[in-house]
Amino acid sequence: MATPIVRYVLTEHARFEIGRRCLDDATIDAVLRNPEQRELVRPGREVLQSRLEIQERTYLVRVFVDTDRDPAEVVTAYCTSKVDKYWRPES
Repeated sequence: MATPIVRYVLTEHARFEIGRRCLDDATIDAVLRNPEQRELVRPGREVLQSRLEIQERTYLVRVFVDTDRDPAEVVTAYCTSKVDKYWRPES
């Protein structure tokens, strides 16, 4: 399991995108507190992701976070059915 993020804030952009994409705060919080994977996007920004079952299909929730500040800032998040595109197999 990847290292969680427990201290964070949602930026205005993140709140807008999360609402537009029909995600809720509880889902974002669950991914940040219990991510299955955590990957560096660029210095200071990481993506935390977890698989989620919705109506018998597996989706991937990806949450982008600026981790170079305290508290960390959630930049955006989305849910995708393209799990294989983003999932890193365990090595």
